[in-house]
Amino acid sequence: MTPQDDGYHAGLVPQAAAGVRYRYRLGGRDAFPDPASRFQPDGPHGPSQVVDPAAFVWRDGQWPGVGIEGQVIYEMHIGTFTQEGTWAAAGRELAELAACGVTVIELMPVADFPGRFGWGYDGVGLFAPVGIYGEPDDMRRFVDEAHSCGLGVILDVVYNHLGPSGNYLGQFSADYFTSKYANEWGQAINFDGEHSGPVRELFQANAAYWVAEYHIDGLRLDATQQMFDDSPEYIVTAIARQVRQAAGGRKTFVVAENEAQDANLARPAAAGGSGLDGLWNDDFHHAAMVALAGRSEAYYSDYTGKAQEFLSMLKYGYLYQGQRSAWQNQRRGTPSLDLPPSRFVLYLQNHDQVANSGRSERMQFLTSPGRLRAVTALLLLAPGTPMLFQGQEFGASAPFHFFSDHEPGLAGLVRKGRAKSLQQFPSLATREMRASFPDPGDPAVFASCKLDLSERERHRPIYDLHKDLLRLRREDAVFGSQTPGGLDGSALAEECLLLRFFWRRRRRPAATGQSRPGSAPAFCPGTAARPAGRAFVAAVVVE
Repeated sequence: MTPQDDGYHAGLVPQAAAGVRYRYRLGGRDAFPDPASRFQPDGPHGPSQVVDPAAFVWRDGQWPGVGIEGQVIYEMHIGTFTQEGTWAAAGRELAELAACGVTVIELMPVADFPGRFGWGYDGVGLFAPVGIYGEPDDMRRFVDEAHSCGLGVILDVVYNHLGPSGNYLGQFSADYFTSKYANEWGQAINFDGEHSGPVRELFQANAAYWVAEYHIDGLRLDATQQMFDDSPEYIVTAIARQVRQAAGGRKTFVVAENEAQDANLARPAAAGGSGLDGLWNDDFHHAAMVALAGRSEAYYSDYTGKAQEFLSMLKYGYLYQGQRSAWQNQRRGTPSLDLPPSRFVLYLQNHDQVANSGRSERMQFLTSPGRLRAVTALLLLAPGTPMLFQGQEFGASAPFHFFSDHEPGLAGLVRKGRAKSLQQFPSLATREMRASFPDPGDPAVFASCKLDLSERERHRPIYDLHKDLLRLRREDAVFGSQTPGGLDGSALAEECLLLRFFWRRRRRPAATGQSRPGSAPAFCPGTAARPAGRAFVAAVVVE
């Protein structure tokens, strides 16, 4: 190969047709897989395979794309969404998800990672869809089918670190990583140091690649607080721009996870922001967990779960907008009063938070049915952007454990790291609880997380509740509106919330609520009598 500028090398191999496998031999030393390989059929340690991205025949030429406004997101892990754990099997369920009221699939990471199973956050083959779910064209077929069902697809990508096994980037250049910053999960990516230009190009090209070659409708950026960059243009801003350019006129959206709750990420780049379209709102989940399950340890200790917290979040976005967090002993969040409701992705469950419940139980096992119905209605009728975690819509009984498949030495370190991360919860830090944690590398643990889709029928009342609420959101312009300032309300008691939606219609009240034994009863608007016990009530008045 011929040396080029900035450390690149180029060469033409005429016989490298689709299906040919190859490696790069560096300076006469060992041969390594291509860090930008489009497919790793034998996993990240094996040879790379040439893929012809133009061979697949797409049917979605009229697909307009999706923006974040008006969407209902569904977080999906391909390996556990069906018993088969493949793109093909998941694709057969897309029409049912669309009928339920879902509008966008958010895929957990699929960049190639080692082993037979995993969450995907230890990916190393940035451009190669992991082979355990199928071949690259199987992923394309899944996206194509989603578009035919009216569903958008966004992809969770990890640009804050690479996994520890199968990461060969450092063999090609030491400049891909930096010790300038301390990263929670490994070496930080070099986005702003010496020779960082090609590194930035690699990750921007990856973002554009998923949109251009797989027709992905956007991205979810994992843990952006660990994407360190002191460049004139933040790498997150550059990635969002590349996504839009690669779409060629189709609508797209990019959302992010940001533990610090930096609202500036979701402001336009022209106004000094990062140009993202949305942010995960952890505050909503944490307050809901306190309200539903009574958890008050670790980061939940910053929340009361009372009605005023929910009212504040529905009106203003984040609950923490610069106030002091007692748990972190510092200010948390930044002001978000100017951002529209659609910028905030709200959820009661996601992959992290289900796994952080200790036994990885779903929310219905941690609270009463009535309380869960009330807060589910709040989630699905609120003016934010709601997100469901796979199986939530029918009350899936399957847990969602942390699972990963590594070689024995690394697997032991992963087990210890996982146990350490849960020690922030005193109830999980005891010797007895630590002994009960499932082994992330146990195939049976992974298998237990697979959904039983027949529960849609067996749990029909839960499924119908979600379908009815999503139909109401879709068909009633009042609940579908995400107009800034379109909602107000009052916290009539600690667990009694009155919401008022403003619309050009006559007043039309509705109420949802549930009660539990406890202290003094709370008045329930829209009913003739007070409930028998303490209640969490969400009442809605439309004007």
